[in-house]
Amino acid sequence: MQLALEALVSSATFVSVDTGTLSTEYQAIISLSQQVRSVAELSALLRMPLGVTRVLIADMAAEGLVQIHQPSLDAGKPDLNLLERVLSGLRRL
Repeated sequence: MQLALEALVSSATFVSVDTGTLSTEYQAIISLSQQVRSVAELSALLRMPLGVTRVLIADMAAEGLVQIHQPSLDAGKPDLNLLERVLSGLRRL
């Protein structure tokens, strides 16, 4: 699964796994994604390369630990609301 930088990640509402048995990276992503965040933002907060973060998030999504909300583009035009949220997030960094 190829994740867009602006794809939004949130913790799954129901996790049937004991998070104490998960890797520290998985635990950190679950903790940070309690608030919906972009893949790029998670990568920056974790101080982890973007490629590594993408792989971890994709693996976690396959296990049902997080939900990914890919942006939908209408006729090749980015959603203005999405761009405003990304800009707002960048300003907070």
